[in-house]
Amino acid sequence: MPHAQSMPSPGFQALILCGPGVSLNTFTSSPEEFPKALIPIANRPMVWYPLDWCYRMGVTNIHLITPPSSASAIDAALSQNPHLTSLPAPKVDILAPEGLSENTGTAEILRLPEVQAAITGDFLVLPCDLVCELGGDSLLEAWMILEAGLGGATGGISKQRGPQMGIGGEKGGRRGGLGLWYQTKGEDSVKGEDTDFVATSPLPAPTVPPPEGSLRPHISNLVYAMPSDTLNDITEEKKSFPIRHALLRKHGRIKMLTTYRDAHIYFFPFWILDMIHRTEQLDSISEDVVGWWAKAGWQDGLGDKLGLREVFEDSDKTNGEDAMITSGLIEEEVDLGSMSTTWTSKVSTNAKDSSAKGNEKKFASRVRDPDNPQRQLSLATTKSKLIIPPMLAYIHPSNPSSPLVRRVDTTPLLLSVSLRLAKLPSIEEAGRAAASPFAHPLKVAHPGGVAQKCTVTRSDCLLADNVTIEERAVVKETVIGANCRIEKGARLTRCLLMDGVIVGERCQLSGCILGRRSKIEKESVLKECEVQEGNVIPEGTDAKNEKFMVFEGLEDESGEGMIEDEDGGQDLGNGEDDNEISLDRLSI
Repeated sequence: MPHAQSMPSPGFQALILCGPGVSLNTFTSSPEEFPKALIPIANRPMVWYPLDWCYRMGVTNIHLITPPSSASAIDAALSQNPHLTSLPAPKVDILAPEGLSENTGTAEILRLPEVQAAITGDFLVLPCDLVCELGGDSLLEAWMILEAGLGGATGGISKQRGPQMGIGGEKGGRRGGLGLWYQTKGEDSVKGEDTDFVATSPLPAPTVPPPEGSLRPHISNLVYAMPSDTLNDITEEKKSFPIRHALLRKHGRIKMLTTYRDAHIYFFPFWILDMIHRTEQLDSISEDVVGWWAKAGWQDGLGDKLGLREVFEDSDKTNGEDAMITSGLIEEEVDLGSMSTTWTSKVSTNAKDSSAKGNEKKFASRVRDPDNPQRQLSLATTKSKLIIPPMLAYIHPSNPSSPLVRRVDTTPLLLSVSLRLAKLPSIEEAGRAAASPFAHPLKVAHPGGVAQKCTVTRSDCLLADNVTIEERAVVKETVIGANCRIEKGARLTRCLLMDGVIVGERCQLSGCILGRRSKIEKESVLKECEVQEGNVIPEGTDAKNEKFMVFEGLEDESGEGMIEDEDGGQDLGNGEDDNEISLDRLSI
């Protein structure tokens, strides 16, 4: 369904992390002018996709978190870009903390004072490079059902009324979290895509079978999570993957996955901020926060090391001794001990009496100290078991008909996802009700700019406004941005062109990504190349698997532009002036 929906707000906040885009450096070399969040995916800014996802699920309290250097560019795009201005109200807030740099860890971001002040309740964290066709409302509904509460039931800065319940069952009703992992192998797989190691255990079977289409069958307990690179380092160092006995004692059935990837979509309860703030060693949300939290559910003592006992106890003091009492459901004190058939020592509420010998808190009379059976066991000598709320994992099915879920953080993924979205039927073809939320109104926005004597395969192409395609040009499986011109006899196959690109006569391009306002002069042949914005590729260039980028200050002593390729040593530049900017080619 399209993004505009009338549904109540679930009481959540969303934090969208807008990173530097190091793996897309061909197009993000100037983040203060063109940050990663504005790179187009199928002719829409990258950040449009997570914003639309939030609005479709009813979350309108959204914060974009970005380094200060990129804040002005993103703010301008939110006010001027037609795709971003068409999103529903209210407008998103931009947070650009002074302490945020391109090297700040994702967990460290949540410790910044500006971010801590902005979060007032349960919240979502997601990346700006997320493309998720799966409705967020389905995930949110599953999380609320499994965690036995409504949005904000775990509290926050604003006080909540009513009982606080949670799957953990401990006092205060703390709930766990939920993350999403998706399959990287299959029909649209991209070679070299990052993967994660994920281990899960099944949840207890529900009393009532879930309805058809529910996500419940695909949700399980997360017991292990780490990047595949970390797993490889462990197995290389120890020549095996050690598994603790505590894990097997806690979970009899474990499924281990190695071809899935963390989508970095997290539903977090408010208390997680306190854990992150107390434990400064946590640097990454995915590897440290989620990974250690999952292990704390079965590894004894780890929860205490993460400071969770202090987190929960401090919260208990703030929220009252018991959520049921503070909610007003129990209005008078009931002495449950006097109603028991087993004798218990009376617990005094008088501080002076409680300090007296023989009046300390004790277990029932039959419970004895294992080291001294003659002595009754006292509560003062026993540390209560720390109950860790679970971290849940939704493992997205890998069926061909499953909704698209991808992170677009490399150039191969940028091309692959853009071409997949270009194949979606337009709203005009499918109808608004049946169309994908990512469908465009038209496959060719400006039909008048396409010459009659040219070939454009409309089923797998996407052409934005003011695109001109001249006679005898052939365009197949390609996405073309606004204000582009394809001159006579040019051939484009599986390419992505950003705004303002010019492709000269009789050029042949295959598997290429061309940056904004770049120009390919006539009779050039490029295969699987990347061209930086504003670059001009000379006439007759023949290249394969190369990056065309502009570099400053890379001249050698003789004044010639120089840069080494990946094999080392080859002079690729021909600059003649020490002060000129050298144009060089890098092997991908």
